[in-house]
Parts: sequence; structure tokens; C-alpha cells
Amino acid sequence: MRVRDLLAPGAPRLRLLAAEEELDRQVSGVMTTDLQDPGRYLHGGELVLTGMLWRTVPADSERFVRTIAAGGAVALAAGEAEVGPVPEDLVEACRRHRMPLLAVPDDIAFGTVTEFIGRQVSADRAADLAALVDRHRLLVSAAGGGGLDAVLDLLGGDLDLDCWVLAPTGAVIAGPADRLSAEDRDQLVRAHLAAQRQRRRPPHRARLAAGSYSLLPAAASASSASASAEQEVSQSGTPLADWMLVVAGDITEWTTKRQQLAENLARLVAAERHRRDEGRRLRRRLADEVLALLRRDADPAEISRTLYASSAMAARYESPESKSQAGEGSWLILSAEGTGLPEGTVRAVLEEALGITGDRALVAGTGTGAVVVLPAPDSPVPADALRELLAPLEAGLGSEGRITLGVSAPASEAGGLRGALEEARHARRIAASRVGRVCVAGPEELASHVLLLAAVPDEVRRAFRSRLLDKVIAYDIEHQADLVRTLEAFLRSDGSWTRCAAQLHVHVNTLRYRIGRIEELTGRDLSRLEDRVDFYLALELA
Repeated sequence: MRVRDLLAPGAPRLRLLAAEEELDRQVSGVMTTDLQDPGRYLHGGELVLTGMLWRTVPADSERFVRTIAAGGAVALAAGEAEVGPVPEDLVEACRRHRMPLLAVPDDIAFGTVTEFIGRQVSADRAADLAALVDRHRLLVSAAGGGGLDAVLDLLGGDLDLDCWVLAPTGAVIAGPADRLSAEDRDQLVRAHLAAQRQRRRPPHRARLAAGSYSLLPAAASASSASASAEQEVSQSGTPLADWMLVVAGDITEWTTKRQQLAENLARLVAAERHRRDEGRRLRRRLADEVLALLRRDADPAEISRTLYASSAMAARYESPESKSQAGEGSWLILSAEGTGLPEGTVRAVLEEALGITGDRALVAGTGTGAVVVLPAPDSPVPADALRELLAPLEAGLGSEGRITLGVSAPASEAGGLRGALEEARHARRIAASRVGRVCVAGPEELASHVLLLAAVPDEVRRAFRSRLLDKVIAYDIEHQADLVRTLEAFLRSDGSWTRCAAQLHVHVNTLRYRIGRIEELTGRDLSRLEDRVDFYLALELA
């Protein structure tokens, strides 16, 4: 039973005096005491009944409430038969400690309250035990029929329990998506990944504006030591690829049986994830085969046959329109690499992230990286959208972890996939040259000087930047001259003195003096196109 049940029709006539917001706490029993320090007799979940004989001065109220709160009591009921109305200092102490306080009128015996709670708790336990077998049967039936959504619907209707299964990207795998905003999902996933990275013991708890949530990992761990290597990281327990179970409320305050239900649900989710991964085995083999064919520049017809088999397999579970389009259309390639991550992590992450909306993506592993071949959407895939999709993973990457990803332009036929693979790899080099935990570059950047910069070794880039800018930077530091900002503005203004001066809010003569100082320090001439290009590239590298 809950504390609020003591105020319901048919319950003893108790009055609520404090902590109305905590009435959903579960009551597991009753303790009657007038000891000043009853903490050692509390086990958690009790309603404490007291005649307040322990109180001699107002300060005693704070000490008593603090003691029972630390002992795990969920509410305090104070009898008014012995000492009269509940004093205000006890009410204030309960408010400070968020302890529900109920007044027991002088005509209500403690035995009446104890008997009522005993009947309610016994009935709840009997109902729990009677329903346990039925609930288990229904859960298994739902999991085998309608999947996780059926299980969560059952729990929502049976126990008024809101639950969701989320991917590490924040995508909703199961549960009422309309009752958990995208912003809340992002915060929950980041909190879970950060807690997993710090190896904190679950359940993890998160408090959002909408309320408290409990987060449990649902890792698809291998069932035996002989599990196939093809299952890779999705079987190795990395939180970057594992699902998570989100339960509304703080389950650490629940009864033991109710906590076990949540833990069993997490196991059921993990089993569903394992089953789903088992179903992807053949697709992984097809993905590895496609990558091998591309690497050896195989006959396009052979590549096309493998892609058709992949599309036909995915279309078995889709609409008739999708089935008719199996193998048709254009394809694009993603090339990804992980830094500071276990081998296979990136493959598992992308397989999970791109598989939420369907299983048409072929994700091949390349050790610490991955190559993805997927049907091109109707509109181009913006790099920003992919980065936003993977952004929640930053919380689980740690100080050394990093994922960089490049996207090719669509290839209209299998023969163009070899070039698309190289294009994606070049785009990934551009992404790797940037700062950030998750970086993505698209095909639109391949016609830019950024591609050339990304292909230059780091030490060469550092030396080039140093020779052109070190003296200018040092001069700025010593004289607060703002030369680097002036140089950037001058190049952005295409060398126009008037536009640059207006942008910097300085006189043209001041601008000419600054540019002259830059030329003296570097030995370059900013009226020459070649020198302007060199300065522009050096600033890009900086």
C-alpha cells in the first residue's frame, strides 16, 4: 500500500499535516514507538506511530524526525490522545525532511491504524503472489507475440508503470514515445552512459523536470563462452551499443518484489536484444562480403547480387511496396573509425544507430572502425543530422574515446560503390582533423581545400602553420595588437581595405599599418594571391 491510502475513503480518519508530495511512498509495515532514538529498530518502509512522549522541548522534534528518516521510515503518524495537537515544530521538522506527517485524532486507537495497514499490506502481498504466475505467463506470451511494446503495454495497464526501452542514441525502441520528449530522452541517455562509464552500480537515477526516472542496463551478454565472434561488441557489454530500460519513478524506494519485477523486465529486454542480434548474423556476413568485394574491386554484377540479397532479406518484414523495390535505387557509404575504443565498438554503435528505422543498412567491421553500405534516402544525408544522431554517445566515450565518420555521395549503381568507398574515407579524414568527440564530414566538403589539408601529415601541417603565424601570434601576445584577427578579416573581405576597415571598426590607415606589420613579421606580401592563400590555409589549420 501507499501512504496516500491512509487518507482514502474507508481508512482511519487521519489528517495530513506535511509532505503531501511524498504520498506515493510504499508502506511495508508499522512500528509503534515513543523512544527518542528508534532508528536501530527500523528496517525501511515503515509507518512510525508515536504518542510523542519523547518530546520535551521543540528541538526534540528535529532529532526524532532526522533519526527515523535515516532509518528508512516512509511516514510518521502522531497520536493526539496523550499530549494534545501535533506541535508546529514537529510539522516543520517533517517538512524539512520531506517526511509525510499524519495526525491521529484522540478517538482513533493506534491498534485501528495498525490493523488497517496490516490488512492492506497482506492483501497486496497476496495479490502480488497470486498475480506473479499469471504476470510471468503474460509477459512471456507478450514477448513472443507483440514484442517489447506488448510487454510494456501490459505493465502499464496492469501496474500503472510507465517504462521505455531506449537505444544509446536516445531512439525509442519500445514504450509510449509520446510521453517522453526528445530532450528528456537525450538527458536520460547521457546520464546512463556517464554512469556506466564511471562504473556506478545500477539502477542509475535521473531527476528531470518531468520527474524521477530509474535507468537499468539491458546488455545482451553472451549466453556461453562459445558465443560467435560475429556478435562482437553487442555481446561484450559496451554501453555505447546496449539498450537501456527507463522506469518512471525511483525504484530504490519500491518494495523488494516490485524491484525484482523491474530487474526481471531488464533481463527480458536484454533477451529480446540478444534475439534481435541473433537475427542479424546473416546480414553481418553479407556486409563483410560486400566490403571484401569492394576492396578487391570485384565485378559490379557480383556486388549487385549481394546487395539484392540484402535488400530482399530486409524487405521480407516490410510493406509490399518495399518488397518490390528490393535491390533498386542508389546506395551511399559511410566510413567510420573509433579512437580509444575497444575493437568492434564502432560497428556495434552504427548497427544500432542505423537499425532503428529498419534493417537495410549493411555494417561491416574493420577492427576499430566500420564501413556501412545503405540505400540512399530521397534527400541527401546531411553530416549534421548524423552527428546529432550520435551526439548522446559523447557521454559514454570518456576522455580518450572518439568517433569520426565520413559520408559519400550516392552511387547510382553497384559499379560506383568502389569510388564511393574512397570518397567516404576521404571525408572521414576531414572529420578526423576536427575537434570533438563525434565528428562527421559529408561529400560536399570533398571539393574543398579541407580535403587536401586532411591528407597532409600532422607534423607537416604544424610546421606550415608555425612558420607563417608564430611571429604574428607572439607579437599579439606581447603588444595586444590584434594582428591575427585583422588578418582573418582582411582575407574574408577579399583584400578590400574599405570593407575590412568597416568590419573591424578602424580607420583605413590603421588597417594599412597592421597589414604592413604582418608583412614585416612574416616576409610575405598580402597583395600577392599566393601569399594570401598560404595565410588562409595556415589560419584554417589553426
